[in-house]
Amino acid sequence: MSTEFESIEIEKVIAKMADDLMLQLQEKGIQEPLMIGVHTGGLWVAERLHKRLNLTKSLGEIDISFYRDDFTRIGLNPQVKPSNIPLTVEGENIVLVDDVLYTGRTVRAALNEIFDYGRPNSVTLVVLVDRGARELPLHADIVGLELDLLPEKQVKLIGPAPLALETNRN
Repeated sequence: MSTEFESIEIEKVIAKMADDLMLQLQEKGIQEPLMIGVHTGGLWVAERLHKRLNLTKSLGEIDISFYRDDFTRIGLNPQVKPSNIPLTVEGENIVLVDDVLYTGRTVRAALNEIFDYGRPNSVTLVVLVDRGARELPLHADIVGLELDLLPEKQVKLIGPAPLALETNRN
């Protein structure tokens, strides 16, 4: 494991993301979004953003394991956790939070799961790290850090407290 990101103060990055998100939500006229974090790292980031923004709606959480497009190839993750979002997201303005945006496949799976609960008015994607190299045409609305890594490098959020980034070679 590498500590090349040791100097990055994740809490400061998240504070800036919260400010950017609040401004963007105000510009869109969104008063009270429903925030949903993707297990596991995305949920850690979402917990911090939810608290900083003083949101009153409960924080939702999803585990996209059953929605992955490689589920039949790699099998079920033994750490599957239950999703916990309202029975319907119909008409909600959702803030979807994940830790790392890379190919876009996790976000696609998360959107598929969310839409199984209803049709939201909007989805704002917030990610701690965008490392580029998309396989799907997705982009985040709020990005904490943009990292340019070699394809064989992997970046991962470790936590829950304190949060830190680490890399390794596949």
